[in-house]
Amino acid sequence: MSLTLGQDVLSVTLTLLLLAMSVASWSVIVYKTWLLRRVHADLPIAKAAFWQAPDFSQALAVLAGLDRQRVLLPLAQAHQHLMPGTLGDQGDRAAQRTRVLRDALHQVLHRLQTGQVLLASVGATAPFVGLLGTVWGIYLALAGMAVATQLTMERVAGPVGEALIMTAAGLAVALPAVLAFNVMGRVINRVEQELEGFAYDLRTL
Repeated sequence: MSLTLGQDVLSVTLTLLLLAMSVASWSVIVYKTWLLRRVHADLPIAKAAFWQAPDFSQALAVLAGLDRQRVLLPLAQAHQHLMPGTLGDQGDRAAQRTRVLRDALHQVLHRLQTGQVLLASVGATAPFVGLLGTVWGIYLALAGMAVATQLTMERVAGPVGEALIMTAAGLAVALPAVLAFNVMGRVINRVEQELEGFAYDLRTL
């Protein structure tokens, strides 16, 4: 909008906020696209190689080389977190293994889901930030018209058109975040199912 910082702090603040939202969401989108593509590519290969290994120690060595994002390896190493002589070592051995596997699985899933909250927040709030900018811009335009000595179509259409750009900017920020949240959420759900199955097989083993 054609207003200086000294004339309209709110409009500049909203514009900078939308810019920050866009940069943050696109940073998450680029990073998570790279991360999930590697996980999706490595998961079936690493799982197959793990179960084809002759013993558990060699299976861990195979995972260390193939599991580039370390989504399977923490599960396979979970049994190493059992602590003899502690409260965690009390009770049934199967329950202990279930607990350490569950904790390892939650840590991996937390890493995969990092950034999802940000994408959801940007997708939900950016349109309203843009709408607020539009409402404020129209208010300023009407206030300027009230004190103008002569009104023409250009004087009316220009400020109102600039104000409406804020709504478009809010939608432009929100749409990629919403689409990325939905697509990545589906990929993460599939990976989660694969990891839960792997954890169950490890517990059985």
